[in-house]
Amino acid sequence: MYAVTPIRSATANPGRAAAVRQVPLSTATVPVSPVRAADENSEILAITRSTVQAAMEVLAGIRPIHQLARRLDPRCLAVLQHRSALIRREQARSASPALARLHRNSIVRSVRACEVAPGIYEASAVVVDDVRARAVAVRLERSKQVWRVTEFMVG
Repeated sequence: MYAVTPIRSATANPGRAAAVRQVPLSTATVPVSPVRAADENSEILAITRSTVQAAMEVLAGIRPIHQLARRLDPRCLAVLQHRSALIRREQARSASPALARLHRNSIVRSVRACEVAPGIYEASAVVVDDVRARAVAVRLERSKQVWRVTEFMVG
């Protein structure tokens, strides 16, 4: 494949068509730039927002826990599953209307993140549901080109 580059000689008439020279395409391509820090930061914010939203839906009982298995490490997944089971058990035992609305209609209001080491970010999110507002802390680490949540704390 070739790129077409027009060439004009110094003596060419303006009325004449310019000569065309074919240049191999490999010399005409632009090298790919590596991921910039701003792109990485926005990626971390998006991952944190979606992970926190999904975790709140797990705690509300409207999302299965296995959907977070690829994003959370096994220890965080077990802690989230345990907390969800405790909430279900308490809701079945109690007739409290506030407890029945716990974690329902959760919305992630804001997310902040900062890099603490190369390949490691810590982020926080504010989540509002029907009963109250709460904070969520997340630690993300890059492993094999994939971001994984290694710490997950819901306040």
